[in-house]
Amino acid sequence: MSAEDTAALRAIPLFAKLTDRAVSLLGGVAIVRPVSRGTTLFLQDETADRFFVLLDGWVKLYRLTRDGTEAVVHVIGPAESFAEAAMFADGKFPVCAEAVTDARVMTLTADGFARCLREDDRIAFGMLGSLSVRLRHLVTQIEQLQVQPAPQRVAAFLMRVCPPGDGPAQFQLPFDKALIARRLGMQPETLSRALAKLRAVGVDTQGLTVNVAERAALRAMAEAGEEE
Repeated sequence: MSAEDTAALRAIPLFAKLTDRAVSLLGGVAIVRPVSRGTTLFLQDETADRFFVLLDGWVKLYRLTRDGTEAVVHVIGPAESFAEAAMFADGKFPVCAEAVTDARVMTLTADGFARCLREDDRIAFGMLGSLSVRLRHLVTQIEQLQVQPAPQRVAAFLMRVCPPGDGPAQFQLPFDKALIARRLGMQPETLSRALAKLRAVGVDTQGLTVNVAERAALRAMAEAGEEE
């Protein structure tokens, strides 16, 4: 695993409290691979014998209803882990996972993870601490979804996918607006109204193309939402 991938692993909340040796052990058994848009990572009710870290790209988690309808549960972004709860429970995947963009995924199998635990049992304690931090972070996210106005949530998402820097910018949304709405915990029509309100700060959206007149103005909108 490259130094860049090791740094990315360290930045993920699940591994944030691990020692350098523990991160090195996990990196030694991890498999990093590119996946193309549309690739299925796992299917609902398959044995959960692995979990994943998304290094780049986006992945949707969804359930299939009895009539075959797809119900999106969540959209995973870069530097997020997923499916670990199912693996730790020694159960089955409760959802399907599909890459909605080209992506890079790190896979940690249950057997590989168990070998790391036998090498260094402090990994378990470190991950327990990390899980506690992650739980607090998720609670904060839920609170923000409940109280943060939709335009600020959309502004924060746009800043996440916008190229870094100042001044004007043009970029493509990573996936369709229906999935973006799901990611942000809102209805598609609410997303459309929020995007319309962002025109006041110089944001224009045509299809999946976003033009930002001044990134500082968009950043200020996003940060104002965080402070409320």
